[in-house]
Amino acid sequence: MNVPAATSSLSPAILALAEPPARLIDTPAMDYFLIEVVNALRESSAVAVARTKKLEQEMVDAGLLPPPGPSAVAGASAASKRDSSFRDSIGSGISRSESAQGKSLVDDEEEGVRQRLEAIGMHVGANIAERLCHDRSLFTDTLDAVKFVCKDLWSACWDKQVDNLRTNHRGVYVLQDNAFKPITRLSTWEGRADGIRRAKLYVAMPGGIIRGALARLGFQAAVIPEITQLPQCTFQVKLPKG
Repeated sequence: MNVPAATSSLSPAILALAEPPARLIDTPAMDYFLIEVVNALRESSAVAVARTKKLEQEMVDAGLLPPPGPSAVAGASAASKRDSSFRDSIGSGISRSESAQGKSLVDDEEEGVRQRLEAIGMHVGANIAERLCHDRSLFTDTLDAVKFVCKDLWSACWDKQVDNLRTNHRGVYVLQDNAFKPITRLSTWEGRADGIRRAKLYVAMPGGIIRGALARLGFQAAVIPEITQLPQCTFQVKLPKG
């Protein structure tokens, strides 16, 4: 009979520690967050590249670095011509080789953004895995760890489980999501190929989440996202044998 009185005498702060309230987040919040992260990192990467080029040019002018070779000049020229081609007519006169060089410069910038997104995802995935595994025992089998990613981690991050899991029983696992949430609403007016190219940036952070979660569980993995058609996405997870 004295238990209710003792319980009522506890302060609300102590009761909150004993039974913490659930913290809920709107479902679209992650989608909006990922869109803003990609845009912000793309602009940040462009500023960083421009700053680096300015410093290199200053060092070249001061005689501390040799001037850029003809290949770098050709690449810059191709990039400027490629940009002008979008403003001019189709018959602007850019050769295929120049267009390919300009495309490689864009791919290099996108690769920098992809690496930064993956690094952010690794931090997020590690923290989520630690929270989900707070009351679990350690995983000793790689298959159990991958199943945890397919079920618990996927449900916590993307409100569903993986649609298909395949393995060659040699450390390679393929996780397939037929309607991967971060790219379900992605579209572009430039066609299917451009949509897949843009979608690769939006699956970089989820790939980092998977990699970070496995790292926190004690498994160092290589995670390779692959998109062949929207909104389907597969993640190839390579784990060391044993």
